[in-house]
Amino acid sequence: MSVPIQPPAAAEAKACCAATYGSDVVALLLGDSYHPGGLALTRRLADRLDLRTGEIVLDVASGRGTTALTLATEYQVDVTGVDLSDANVALATDKAQAAGLVDRIRFETGDAERLPVDAQSVDAVVCECAFCTFPDKPTAAAELARVLRPGGRLGITDVTVASERLPSELVGLGAWIACIADARPLDGYAALLSDAGLTVTHTERRDDAMAAMIDQIEARLTLVRMTARAQAEALGVDFHRSPAVLAAARAAVADRVLGYALLTAVKAQ
Repeated sequence: MSVPIQPPAAAEAKACCAATYGSDVVALLLGDSYHPGGLALTRRLADRLDLRTGEIVLDVASGRGTTALTLATEYQVDVTGVDLSDANVALATDKAQAAGLVDRIRFETGDAERLPVDAQSVDAVVCECAFCTFPDKPTAAAELARVLRPGGRLGITDVTVASERLPSELVGLGAWIACIADARPLDGYAALLSDAGLTVTHTERRDDAMAAMIDQIEARLTLVRMTARAQAEALGVDFHRSPAVLAAARAAVADRVLGYALLTAVKAQ
């Protein structure tokens, strides 16, 4: 049985997301990439965007910098990462320094709904598994379009949800933080981008990536329970409830209620 989703206040959702995704426990549960499909899907997205040497790329909700470092080293682009978490920005900056890439990568704290980036200043934008968490999605979509140069490309990978069929285990603030509660169906994301003045050029479902991440989280929860239980419980991980939540998520993927997708779009010349 599904229940109505009551979204938290925007400030509450943003603060909780920033604190949660800046934590070491989340890194342990989700790995370096923080999104289904990992770096393999990041490379798939970059290839669909046809990234070229020397282009300027904006990574929105850049996390701990894994995507930015991959794009800079493998595609020879210059990357600015923007993330709401100060902790993530600090860790990502340390990674860039350690890799000797500070001349081509920089990170700063910022809100996707008010990007600290000039209009028409980047060749491409990537946003992985984060758009679904933005409380004001039309404003965020408009910001992504604003910073793109004419002919610039946007690439998104994100959680998809048929919200009217979402089971009760997967709603609430915890689900919001887990990229579920305010996710949209694939055509919903496409409509948001179109309304922002972008032309959607490609979409593909990647539900397999979501199923694999659920398996990964289940395995890593076992490890966290043994090695960092107190820290995880302080963050809000409920080891008694987790099996039911994961089972509900796995069933939702099988029923195509919950999934994952890749979208690309272009700004008119």
